[in-house]
Amino acid sequence: MAILIKSPAEIEKMRISGKALRQVHDAVAPFVKPGATTMDLENAAVRKIAELGAVAAFKGYHGYPAALCTSINDEVVHGIPNEKRVLNEGDIVSVDCGVIIDGFYSDAAVTYPVGKVSPETQKLLDVTLASLEAAIQRCQVGGRLFDISAAVQDLCEPEGFGVVRDFVGHGIGKSMHEDPQVPNFGSAGKGPRLKAGMVLAIEPMINAGGPEVRVLKDGWTAVTVDGGYSAHFEHTVALTKDGPRVLTR
Repeated sequence: MAILIKSPAEIEKMRISGKALRQVHDAVAPFVKPGATTMDLENAAVRKIAELGAVAAFKGYHGYPAALCTSINDEVVHGIPNEKRVLNEGDIVSVDCGVIIDGFYSDAAVTYPVGKVSPETQKLLDVTLASLEAAIQRCQVGGRLFDISAAVQDLCEPEGFGVVRDFVGHGIGKSMHEDPQVPNFGSAGKGPRLKAGMVLAIEPMINAGGPEVRVLKDGWTAVTVDGGYSAHFEHTVALTKDGPRVLTR
């Protein structure tokens, strides 16, 4: 495992990329409403990415056809935007996006409620987001990688939720996916030592039911095996001697 350490100048470039990505998410959010299609979200993202002079990190990545991943309800990740896919009251939709600026990637995801959702679904969103924040707080120099992983698992599983095993977070920098992999499960105190200059994309993917997923015939869209809803939140986080720095906040 070759974990690349970023210089302060490189982290600053990643902060600029992350700031742009946050602006893309802010541009997409108003379109998340009943009656909108996932292609409406995609079009909003594409317009903002062009306006910012950024590059869509996902489009063309291993042949992926869009700038966003839009995953509805039981879709965990990698849902493909489609003009026929309509958002309905009570749905949830994960919007995952990455951009490149000056050669540096950023990656972030938000799961939105569409209109009013059930209390059970809102709890899934709340706990998943809380697990991301808990994981970020474990990004401490001198700690261990699986401290981050355990923070997610230890918060979500006692609430009865399933922690996805098949997809994990990752290092990020001049490539979208770098070492190390960052699972959302594991034992604290284990894994590589956390060092200043590491930059990680931390992304809990949490299911209302069991953790098992399967990929549909399109080769991309991952769904829960039991049909339960799934939530996904992600930030790009730099580790510094002064604590974690969220670059996509």
